[in-house]
Amino acid sequence: MAERYTSRRVAFGRIADQALYRSESVLRAFLPDGRREGTEWVATNPTRTDKRRGSFKANINTGKWADFSTGDKGGDLISLVAYVTDKPQREAAISLAEALGLDPFE
Repeated sequence: MAERYTSRRVAFGRIADQALYRSESVLRAFLPDGRREGTEWVATNPTRTDKRRGSFKANINTGKWADFSTGDKGGDLISLVAYVTDKPQREAAISLAEALGLDPFE
């Protein structure tokens, strides 16, 4: 990450809100093998050798997600991006904001 990013406040709330507003496209980008089933995006977990969809789900309306096989879970799409990309929350929020065309800083 560029040094210019390290001292500025990340707008976590605004990024999370905008990601949730566009949740289906965010989920499609970060969990491309998934599909919508009702209000959930059901996919394989890209951090392990999942062969079938079902145990890894994200709620399209709330952004909450979980891997029911491992117990990993989070409360928003920023934490999901951090999890699947193996990045710290701050770095994941900046990456997600940039992918959404948003200024990541307050």
